Amino acid sequence: MKVYNTLSRKKEEFIPLQEGKVKMYVCGPTVYNYIHIGNARPYVTFDTVRRYLEYKGYEVTYVQNFTDVDDKIIKKANDEHTTMEAISERYIKECLIDADGLNVKRATYHPRVTQEMDHIIEMIDTLVKKGHAYEHEGTVYFDTKSFPEYGKLSKKNLDELIAGASDRVEIDDAKKNPTDFVLWKPYKPGEPKWASPWGEGRPGWHIECSVMAKQYLGDTIDIHAGGEDLIFPHHENEIAQSEAANGVPFARYWLHNGFITVNNEKMSKSAGNFFTVREIAAQFPYEVIRFFLLNGQYRSPINFSRELMESCQNGLERIKNCAKDLQYYIENAQGDTLAPGEDPAQIEAFRTQFETAMEDDFNTADAITAVYDLVKFINIHNKAGVTKAFAQKEMALLLTLTDVLGMVVLPKEEEGEDVEKIKALIEKRTQAKKAKDFATADAIREQLAEMGITIKDTRQGVQWFRSAK
Repeated sequence: MKVYNTLSRKKEEFIPLQEGKVKMYVCGPTVYNYIHIGNARPYVTFDTVRRYLEYKGYEVTYVQNFTDVDDKIIKKANDEHTTMEAISERYIKECLIDADGLNVKRATYHPRVTQEMDHIIEMIDTLVKKGHAYEHEGTVYFDTKSFPEYGKLSKKNLDELIAGASDRVEIDDAKKNPTDFVLWKPYKPGEPKWASPWGEGRPGWHIECSVMAKQYLGDTIDIHAGGEDLIFPHHENEIAQSEAANGVPFARYWLHNGFITVNNEKMSKSAGNFFTVREIAAQFPYEVIRFFLLNGQYRSPINFSRELMESCQNGLERIKNCAKDLQYYIENAQGDTLAPGEDPAQIEAFRTQFETAMEDDFNTADAITAVYDLVKFINIHNKAGVTKAFAQKEMALLLTLTDVLGMVVLPKEEEGEDVEKIKALIEKRTQAKKAKDFATADAIREQLAEMGITIKDTRQGVQWFRSAK
């Protein structure tokens, strides 16, 4: 399995620290608002990476944090005359609603910054004692000059950063070096505070993820992932403070997803093209949003537009229709053993195609192509007739591959009086056709259509499904 490692800027063979186990950390959202489509991409991307690793037999410990103390959360709380805790609790719940809608599996652990404060203070103290951090009037800074490898992830030269005063490097006269960053900031009125050796205050952004990764996964982890906007300064700073404190490499593989544009323009509130997942879900089902996000290779930028969403909706419907047809074949076809010419190797070829795509840096776009090719084979092959045994093998593979992608392609089995009435009408229509009473049969079809039910006559019998609203 090859993965593109941002640290080395090349694809590398994936070899976990411990055979059969993977320790994976993904940076989660700052919870002051609903997640937007850009936030959804790492959610869906790295959930799919996790699913594939589990499909391959790995035991994955997956950690995704919630940043529940931040300037934006504090501002929102002050604007709404409430507490930081109330804001973060509200939007953690909303975030999980969207994640569930996108069929993102819950992380093994969802740590929160406010629950890790003792460990944060402990790591900062370690950095100070080791000479990697210094305090000035209640603010503790990381000394980037004390870590010679600073810049190894982003490939930014430290001296160039200092000379250029990059827009992602805060200017502060109290710093020894312009690239030094804050580990602890002193208390200001109206902000939350915790006691520390350097006075009351709260942590800087970067230290939080270093601590949560250490607490739940250990000093060295297999995979650290997030959006490419986090490469610098966030992930660069995580490496510096983690490796300086722990004395060992922090993460072996760094995975970063690309940006999302909207109608080929950068997404921003000022441009009026900023969309939350909740807003999009009001127009397209969550499952279509997930399918859209997987239709591009995760490191490449993807463009969001109504036309592309509609195309994805149609593509997903094609896969789901195939699954419905297969389900019907299994319920109604004959033959518990394979017929001559039904070779399981025919369908296993699509599993190989799928795995080849996923093992080339989790190329979900090509993996979806493998699913489409399987669907095409099923649709063509089964028209000529198929045994129940072969249809079951087709269904098993289709469900396995789509599950790795987090797609639910079979509807839940319906029950109730409504369903019994539909089945009774279909049976009445079948008997009318046998009696060559086509007027009654057509009238029943019209009655079903008025109920929102579409029927399809097949060689195995009558299929029915609810019409799209």
